[in-house]
Amino acid sequence: MLDMDPVRNPYAPGAGQRPPELAGRDGELSAFDVVLERIAHGRPERSLVLTGLRGVGKTVLLNQLRSAAIGRGWGTGKIEARPDQSLRRPVSSALHMALRELRHPDQESMDAVLGVLKAFALRQTADAKVRDRWQPGIDVPVTSGRADSGDMEIDLVELLSDAAGLAADVGKGVALFIDEMQDVQSDDVSAICAACHELSQQGAPLIVVGAGLPHLPAVLSASKSYSERLFRYLRIDRLDRPAADRALLAPAEREEVSFEPEALDALYAAADGYPYFVQAYGKVTWDVAAASPITAADVAMAAPVAEAELAVGFFGSRYDRATPAEREYMHAMAELGGPAGAAVSTSEVAVSLGRRPASLSPARDSLIKKGLVYSAERGQIAFTVPHFGRYLLSHPDQEDPRPPRPS
Repeated sequence: MLDMDPVRNPYAPGAGQRPPELAGRDGELSAFDVVLERIAHGRPERSLVLTGLRGVGKTVLLNQLRSAAIGRGWGTGKIEARPDQSLRRPVSSALHMALRELRHPDQESMDAVLGVLKAFALRQTADAKVRDRWQPGIDVPVTSGRADSGDMEIDLVELLSDAAGLAADVGKGVALFIDEMQDVQSDDVSAICAACHELSQQGAPLIVVGAGLPHLPAVLSASKSYSERLFRYLRIDRLDRPAADRALLAPAEREEVSFEPEALDALYAAADGYPYFVQAYGKVTWDVAAASPITAADVAMAAPVAEAELAVGFFGSRYDRATPAEREYMHAMAELGGPAGAAVSTSEVAVSLGRRPASLSPARDSLIKKGLVYSAERGQIAFTVPHFGRYLLSHPDQEDPRPPRPS
């Protein structure tokens, strides 16, 4: 018997926080190693896009892929897209970091590209007052006539081509990582696709690695029809049973703690294989357990506590961002999709609410922009958060804003 010490609790539920054991992602990591190796040998390779629901570990995997690139001496930069922000400024900062990481030995060549980067950065806006308030921190003169046209597509192609040239000089590559890629503005999405297309044709050592919600491929395809062939798409999903068990067992074994098989059964049933939930339930179970091995009774005692924490931090914080009209829409989705959170027809939602579909478009579009739902396919809508429908159906404190139906 081993007493459980909460200080030694290895589990780490958190947004983008790397779990103590990155289980179930070996295939994706190996595939990315192949991409890096092929580019190092001058072979053509596509940029990469990771898609999946909230809580499946896209950001964690994105960070791990970046670490792999850094380990090979690549220049890397990462940004998180926001729907209300042009990519020009964040791309400038990220690429500046990537170029510094390359450690190009010829300062003159480096300064030439930094001058282009500065020109690109300062083309952020036509508003001189806003432009003057922000400086990219690049101590070289601006280079005129390249990446400064004001057309994002032209400028990004020119800038990334120059950056790739620097990387080629030192036998390395550049990788630009974009999280929440579905939030990139439409003009910027078009520019990214055009730049990746041009760089691919050149065989240039620069790739974009994006991560976003399941509808991201549709966002890219709507921008450029050839994006379906431009990117390699990887769907990041729930962990299977062996991977979920490994995510729990490996960290515990390092602390000389074990689980009874029935406890692992109960934890998998509760977490449903979603990495964030695996960490959340694992952490609370550890804290309530009196000794090793952890039992199914420990899981039963911990589950209500974990669910209460998820209700506040994971589900409730998202629900609170919605307006009454948006909450009404989500409650209708939950009723139609059931606890499993299945995709539902937008026309069915309209029938359920007794409204015309067109009148519900503002609420639906706002929920999509807030990242709470996504268009699974034409005419279908689904929650971006796993188990969100179950949460709405099982928590009476989140009252349905609709008036009660007559009995």
